[in-house]
Amino acid sequence: MPLPRRFYLRPARVVARDLLGCVVVSRRGRSLTAGRIVETEAYLGPDDTASHAAFRPGSHALFYGEGGFAYVYLNYGIHYCLNAIAGAAGRPGCVLIRALEPVAGLATMARRRGVQADSTRLASGPGNLTRALGITVRENGADLTRGLFTIEPPDRPRDFRIASGPRIGITRATSLRLRFWILDNPFTSR
Repeated sequence: MPLPRRFYLRPARVVARDLLGCVVVSRRGRSLTAGRIVETEAYLGPDDTASHAAFRPGSHALFYGEGGFAYVYLNYGIHYCLNAIAGAAGRPGCVLIRALEPVAGLATMARRRGVQADSTRLASGPGNLTRALGITVRENGADLTRGLFTIEPPDRPRDFRIASGPRIGITRATSLRLRFWILDNPFTSR
């Protein structure tokens, strides 16, 4: 069962922490791929200068919509980034999914990425994980609470420690400690 809508109707920084350990599931044709979320970054509203709400205001109505939908965009014309919209409608916020620990469909993920199935880099980093799961702009606006592309509750007990620090790969608001990851997990991005 996917996470319910109410899970996402909270502030992005809370959702970002609570998504750790949850499982992203992508069902495409006959293939099922999935990965446990091990790293996230929260992006807030217009006061967060690294957020699309600040430097792309109004460019994407979905970003201002109700939580629980996928926000997928092409970054630098190179790779797709998967975000989960967080918060109530009209209050922009989202969570970038930065890294996954693969749990299903590893052979398919490896073929899509061109790496070994046992590589810790298989779904580490926003672009790598979207390639591994076969995510493109087709998933933009997908309802993460139902359908073929969902996020499900943790598949095992959450017996891990969470670390936080500045977001990476950006040039604005770099001091905000809105990046969260499972401490000592080898699948986090580097």
